[in-house]
Amino acid sequence: MKKKIILLASLTVILLLSGCWDVSEPQRMYYVHGVGIDIKDNQYEVYLQLINYADVAKSETANPGAPKAEVGHAKGKTMEEAIYKLYNSIDLEVFWGHMSYLILSEEALKSDHVISIFDSFIRFRETRYQIYVHCTQEPLEEILLVTPTLDKSITSSKLSNPLNTGSQEVSIEPVNFRNLILALNEPSHEVKLPLISINKNWRDSEEESLPETHLEGIGILSNDGFKGIMKGDATRGTQWMQKQTSRGDLTFILDSSKKDYLTVDLEKHKLEVKPIVKKNEVQFEINIHVDATINGFKGDITSDQIRKGISKKVKEEIKTTYEEGLKIDSDIYRLSEYVYRYNVKAWKKVEEGGKVPLTKDSISNINVHVNKINPGRKTFEETIKK
Repeated sequence: MKKKIILLASLTVILLLSGCWDVSEPQRMYYVHGVGIDIKDNQYEVYLQLINYADVAKSETANPGAPKAEVGHAKGKTMEEAIYKLYNSIDLEVFWGHMSYLILSEEALKSDHVISIFDSFIRFRETRYQIYVHCTQEPLEEILLVTPTLDKSITSSKLSNPLNTGSQEVSIEPVNFRNLILALNEPSHEVKLPLISINKNWRDSEEESLPETHLEGIGILSNDGFKGIMKGDATRGTQWMQKQTSRGDLTFILDSSKKDYLTVDLEKHKLEVKPIVKKNEVQFEINIHVDATINGFKGDITSDQIRKGISKKVKEEIKTTYEEGLKIDSDIYRLSEYVYRYNVKAWKKVEEGGKVPLTKDSISNINVHVNKINPGRKTFEETIKK
């Protein structure tokens, strides 16, 4: 009886151990952190960023001189062929489960195969729907080699974790694979991808210029192809028309004769878009509710002046971005989706190719409500008149 028990116990241990024989040890693997895709001369160019997790974990045994990341590059007739070429030049097994972001060149966005690029990553069993997607007009290798300021972990970069600064500003809403699928599958079948560039606004104590990634604008992609790129002030209206905005900055003129400007923080942002259907025409009424915080100003000022200045400037930015979107045939604020959600019968009557036809007059009214004005420190309360 004892022999049978010992035999059964031995078999159980062997079976349990056998389940781990094909598992690779963490230190014997390379980890993909970011991927860049370009298409030139009908060939895919893949840039693979491998991360050093010893730096991320801040291990006591980590090599301080070791690079935070390395970037490999290969070409192929398909994206998969280029990736397998990279496998041939790598010493250890590659793990994709920690991939954090994908960045596409403008040429890749213009390609007829851009949707298939997304499809390949979504189908692969190791990748996740939380991977962020960006686009750029800069050389991909340069962007993938940029490291965060003050020698922070590379996992803190805005490419892999764009929500790090979400409490201060979300002027351009991040997009992951889940958001991308929903945006392309539902009206208006477009997605706004953050446009990444490199700037050199920072220097260290040795007076060396430090490159840093920068959100420059958006690239607009639809199921029918690439729409175009919008940069700078042309995109500022998007922050007031997205529900994720928690805080944004606004600079407006107080007195045109003196050219005095005021910068305020707008918080507790609430957005309401109401479709108004009249026969075969749809217009939209937009209501925005915000709280304002005064950062600093010169001279006396009234709360009414602040409210009027905020309202006027927000309206201008919304209209400017909307009209810039129309120039490239883009429903930049996804107004078609509001009709689809709230009045699908009307949407079926007016839609053309999954979109509601839009003109400059489609936005009938914009109402900006400044609920509360926070003057900041009490020292300045006397200069704000009710």
